[in-house]
Amino acid sequence: MAYSETRIVIGGLAHVPVLIFIANLIKGKFGIKTEKAKDTVVKEEPVKIIELKNTLVKEGKAETLKELSNKLDNIEQKAEEVYEKVKKKKKDKKKKKKNN
Repeated sequence: MAYSETRIVIGGLAHVPVLIFIANLIKGKFGIKTEKAKDTVVKEEPVKIIELKNTLVKEGKAETLKELSNKLDNIEQKAEEVYEKVKKKKKDKKKKKKNN
């Protein structure tokens, strides 16, 4: 008994929610908990500099701003490096899948 194309398409579409559910279930079991990672990275105590003279306060603020700027630049560089590594790993996985 042959089935019409419409019946085959409807049958395939009926299975899509089931496949999505299974994919989300697997993703939930093996996925990284990003909220916990964000909490540990974000928590850092601010730097406080208090000076008596106005010129010293301005110099202290300038030094603090330079330090914070340098730290921010370092963090951005590390983030770019991590992004590139992840991107490279994804490409490697795709190549392995294609080769197999």
